[in-house]
Amino acid sequence: MKPIEQLSPSLSISGDVGPDDLAAIAAAGFRTIINNRPDGEAMDQPTSAAIEKAAHKLGLTYRHIPVVPGDFPAASVVEFGAVLSACEGPVLAFCKSGMRSKNMYALATHGG
Repeated sequence: MKPIEQLSPSLSISGDVGPDDLAAIAAAGFRTIINNRPDGEAMDQPTSAAIEKAAHKLGLTYRHIPVVPGDFPAASVVEFGAVLSACEGPVLAFCKSGMRSKNMYALATHGG
């Protein structure tokens, strides 16, 4: 599992998360996972469906809000903000490096 960076009391970000990382994430107290990575971005990347299945087995809420680097559609930003408002926290959002998730948080909470 990649290092986790706390951005607020309710949101942290990290790089790649796979199904095998979720038990440690749940044990660390996270209740919701947001995956900002599109499926198929890398050949060795687990699918969103595989991560979702593992998350649900552990009682975690899972949301897939894929964005590509440098492209943050308004609808995706709104959805990200809605998940932060509605889902049980703390929340862990992730992408390949964590930067897209950090940008999504900034856009959703501060407009950039």
